[in-house]
This record gives sequence, C-alpha cells and structure tokens, in this order.
Amino acid sequence: MFFCAISGEPPQDPVVSSKSGHVYEKRLIQKYINENGTDPITGEKLEEGDLISVKANPNAAPPRPPTHSSIPALLTALQSEWDALVLETFTLKQQYNSTRQELSYALYAQDAASRVVARLMRERDAAREALANVQASMGITPTAPAADVEMAEEPVPSGGILPDNVVAQIDETHQKLSALRKKRKAPADYATPAQVKTFTAKHTIPSLHSASPAGITSIAVSEVNRSQFLTGGNDKIVQLYDRSTDKVLASLKGHTKKINHVAFREHEGDPTLLLSAGADKIARVWSQDAASGEYIPRSTIKTHKGEVTGLAVHPTSTLLGLASQDRTYSLHDLTTFGQLYRSPQADEPFSSMAIHPDGTIIAVGTPTSTIQIYDIRSGGVAATLVAPDSTPFTVNTFSFSENGYHL
Repeated sequence: MFFCAISGEPPQDPVVSSKSGHVYEKRLIQKYINENGTDPITGEKLEEGDLISVKANPNAAPPRPPTHSSIPALLTALQSEWDALVLETFTLKQQYNSTRQELSYALYAQDAASRVVARLMRERDAAREALANVQASMGITPTAPAADVEMAEEPVPSGGILPDNVVAQIDETHQKLSALRKKRKAPADYATPAQVKTFTAKHTIPSLHSASPAGITSIAVSEVNRSQFLTGGNDKIVQLYDRSTDKVLASLKGHTKKINHVAFREHEGDPTLLLSAGADKIARVWSQDAASGEYIPRSTIKTHKGEVTGLAVHPTSTLLGLASQDRTYSLHDLTTFGQLYRSPQADEPFSSMAIHPDGTIIAVGTPTSTIQIYDIRSGGVAATLVAPDSTPFTVNTFSFSENGYHL
C-alpha cells in the first residue's frame, strides 16, 4: 500500500516522482506543481512530465462528477477544499521548520557574539589595568582617562598637590573647626560606659532590602534630620528610609554589584546629596529633583580600576574622598564632580577611609591591619599605624572621635 507524501493517506490515483521517488496523490501534486513548480519534499524543480502513474489493481474508475445541486456535489466540493487545506498545511509545516532552523542559527550566533564581546571587554580591562600599573611604577601620569567615564576628568595637579583655592578652603575650615572644638565641653548628660552597657533595642525594622542576596552593608544617619538614614545592601540598591514614618523615601538603583559605603552631603545653602560607592568600581551621586520631589542621578564617578571600598565627605562639604582596592585614593569636587587629586599607588590595597573632623588629614585602612595617614593638602604620608602583634585582619571600617584625638 502506498501513502501520499503530502496528505499521508493512501492515494486514489498514485503517481511517482521520477526525480525523488516519492509517491503522491496525482491531483495534489499537480496543484502543488502549478503553484510552486518544485518537488514538495526535496525542493528540486519538478514538472508534470516527471510524474509516473502507478498501475494499481483493482483499477476502479472514479464516478462521474455529480451536479452541484446534490449531496455528491457538495462532497466533491468539500474534497476540493480539503485538498487545498492539505496543500496549505504542508506548505506551512515546511515554512515552520525553516523558520525554526533560522531562529536556532540566529540564537547560536547571538550567544557566540556575546561571548566574544565579553571576552574582549575582559581583555581590554586587563590591558588597561596593566598599563596603569606600569605607568604608576614608572612615575608616568596618564595623558588620557584609562576608562570610559560619563564626565570629563579635570587634570590632576602636578606633584600631587591640590589647587591653591582648595587648600585655602581646607585651612580656613581647619582653623574654624579647631577653635570650636577647643571650646566645646562634654555635655553633662553624656552617656557613661556603664549606661551604654544597659542599652536595649527600642525598635526593629524587619526588612529594608531584598532577601536575595540578603544583607545591609552600609548605613549613614542624616545630621539634619535624625529620623532619616541611608542604607546600602548586597542587592545593589541604595535606600533612603524615614524612621518617623517607617517608610522608604527613595530606592536608588544603578550599581551593578553590592554597595560598600553610603553617605550624606548636607550643607546649608546647598542641595542634599546622597552618595554611594560599590564593588562595581563606581561612585554615584543622587539629589532630589525640585519639580518631582524624586531623587535622580547627578553624577557617576568612574575614576578607580578596583572596587571602591571607602567613601567620606570632607568637613568643607565641597570635597568627596574615595578609596579603592587599586591601591589609590582620590578627591573630587562636589560641585563639578571633577577629580582634583589621585594618589600614587601604595604598596597594598585600601579597604576603608575616614577624614579627620578638622579636615587636614585622611586615613585609609588596609587588609594587613595597618592604617595609613596622609596629609590631605600635600598627599604625603603623615603616619602609619600598625596593630599590635596579632593575626592580620582587614580594616573594614573606622572613624575619628568627635574631638579628633582618637581613631
């Protein structure tokens, strides 16, 4: 018994293609040849003369076509419609299979292209980092930014010294704050160590950040509104929370890896800035839009080649300090967000940062239990603090006391 290669049913009038050897129902293959001129299976050029009739026994002649006003006429019409439907279905199956093959090829090509682009980006970053290391070791200052930045960096002052107007502002702030600290007395109701030991939690916030990945990695409290604080998490999000209303005022997205540090910049006469630094080697700045009231991005700082592990606002409120695992720290103008200074590479990575309350020295922690103290005006090393003999540890965070005497 034969089966038609188009309909899959036993043919009433079977024919064989002399080119492909497939068996077809004669009326179906004739319609297909008239419309396409090819073999439906192989796609080769096919004509009616290439069809060979198969002599099947018994050979029953088909009945004479009935008139269209009778039931047999309707059946014949339905048969013709069915034949057309079978041909159309067969064509659609072919197109469907062809489309699937083209889609599979496109997906494989896209995946391969993505892998190539990712590999080239890794090689580019590695080459840039190697070039920066060579330049730093040879004492050569790069003539152009070594990374894609969203803002043009200002030239780094020669000799690693801040501009004169910035140094003058730092000195003025230092003299003013130092004089105030000498006059300041400890409040009478200052908590004693014994009282601190009795402290208990008054309020617990169940959740601020995503539970996957879980963890709050940094927190900063507003000096202007003590009920507001800023948090950063492993979920790559920075959140501004109001404790008095128990509401999240802003959820800031933009970092591609976990947040390491957050901070407020609050200064009378200037807009409040929300600052964050992350493991994605980037520091971001947000401020509140006057029209909508929402916090929007102000700047993206891409100075460092390693994870940004430290962030601190200078007492002048015009400077931002960043420390990085690339063994450098940098200072930036909080008005233009341009880079004012970037230190030469140290012997080891930096893991944290703090600025003295008077603003003249900057401290950075390391993964080997040491803290480096730098003169912020000249960039020179002022002191090196080494922990007593113990198992080496990473200095993840530290701070200066309010009077500036202790670290």
